[in-house]
Amino acid sequence: MNITVHFEKEQTTKDILLTGTSVNDLLEQLKINPETVLVVRNKEVITEDEILSENDNLQILSVISGG
Repeated sequence: MNITVHFEKEQTTKDILLTGTSVNDLLEQLKINPETVLVVRNKEVITEDEILSENDNLQILSVISGG
């Protein structure tokens, strides 16, 4: 399935041919640790087990932690 992903950290947008169906599949395909990002669809944060749909438009936001 085709989805569009905007990477906030790099300020880039890419069309991705996703081989799986979930957010977790997407993060694995992109080799991104799920603990370091938030995935947003339609201005809502979605979980790793959320099922994605054809032509979804997602944002991947970096999580910043500090002490």
